[in-house]
Amino acid sequence: MPQLQRWDNLPEAVRQHLIERMRDRAIGVPDLNQLRLWVETQPEVPEGDWYKDFGSFKICGSGSYPKTFLLRGQAAKGEAL
Repeated sequence: MPQLQRWDNLPEAVRQHLIERMRDRAIGVPDLNQLRLWVETQPEVPEGDWYKDFGSFKICGSGSYPKTFLLRGQAAKGEAL
């Protein structure tokens, strides 16, 4: 299984999209800290679609790349981590 790519290894377009979604969905610093702590564990992720639910938001990805953020209550597709 691949490992989640770190922020500095993401393509610029993916980083920009994630930043826009963080702003659109008002994901705050405490939430981002939860995400940071998880990313620091160098998690393995499936080859296909996946998501990780942090309670107040979800991060969704495909393979080693995160793709977007969803709010609580928004449906995510793929394997739950």
